[in-house]
Amino acid sequence: MTAITPLPCQRHLFEIPDDVSYLDAAAWSPLPLVVREAGEAGLLVKSRPWTHPREAVPAQAERARTAAARLVGAATDDMAIVGSVSHAMATAAANLTVAPGGRVLRVADEFPSLRYAFDRLAAARGLIVEEVARPGDDDWTAALLAAIERPGAPPLAIATLTPSHWTDGGLIDLDRLAPAVHAAGAALVIDATQAAGAVPVDVGRWRPDFLAFPTYKWTLGPYALAFLYAAPHRQDGAPIEENNGNRPPASGARRYDRGELNDPVLLPMAATGLELVLSFEASAVAARLRHLTDRLEDGVAGLGLAAAPRHLRVPGVLGLRAPGGLSSGLLDRLREHGVYASERSGGLRLSPHVWADEGDIDRCIAALHRVL
Repeated sequence: MTAITPLPCQRHLFEIPDDVSYLDAAAWSPLPLVVREAGEAGLLVKSRPWTHPREAVPAQAERARTAAARLVGAATDDMAIVGSVSHAMATAAANLTVAPGGRVLRVADEFPSLRYAFDRLAAARGLIVEEVARPGDDDWTAALLAAIERPGAPPLAIATLTPSHWTDGGLIDLDRLAPAVHAAGAALVIDATQAAGAVPVDVGRWRPDFLAFPTYKWTLGPYALAFLYAAPHRQDGAPIEENNGNRPPASGARRYDRGELNDPVLLPMAATGLELVLSFEASAVAARLRHLTDRLEDGVAGLGLAAAPRHLRVPGVLGLRAPGGLSSGLLDRLREHGVYASERSGGLRLSPHVWADEGDIDRCIAALHRVL
């Protein structure tokens, strides 16, 4: 197999100072300069509406919708524009018909936006919520496959999955899991928040009923905007909010579009960020992220920090745990050295993206050696 050449560092597209190592893409990304400029131009539309006809704004919605569809391998008509992933998941849950007694399957310590709507659905429809515990060997995929295929278990109704665990980047291999979910006759709902823009995402390969992702993390866009893919057989449902734009004759996934859709600021920002990400080859992005997180892991060897084996974690996130937990104030001490990261579920989460270079990684390694 031919090795994939990693994407070169794209720091020149951002305004990140040389002495800042921002390794927190899994929380939210800085805006590329062109995305910020798109937002500033959008602000002028709202500031001076007499000079910018509103009729021009809907084209920005379709531009963003088209780019989002390309990113996940979908048709444009299969994408809805929503306000958040929680909005998307509430829409998905409201449009799944399930029989009582079935299981809703997910991993333990799942992100709230993928839990709450399905907890409500389970309570209303008499479903059993099954959370797969964190495996001692870090192999989420094997643990989930065992749960799906467990003899004597109640029938699987819905699997709500992500391509990785949000806390530490533990791999949840949907290439193996999606066929097992389909074979069980269950619905598949995917939260691609920590995947879209960081690794290749393909709805044609996974065949989800619904898939969602926001724009403020790996796709380099604004807050308060997200996209929902709805499979063609899931496009005749009811939106969770009714507005002029998503009522008939609206067709396809547009049936689930949010209200106040035509935002002159967020839409061009999202479209610009998505188009920038699309200008990179997805596998090359993943190869760059793997190079950076592997360098991080090598550099902290001997500090008593444990990470999942490389083949069991995604390229862009390195989760580090200490036997007795992280020391108090660790994030603050890292910031004093110009390193920005997150703590999630008791672990240090480091998540570089296309702006990060080897200097950022080495600064983080040096800071961890000093503060630990």
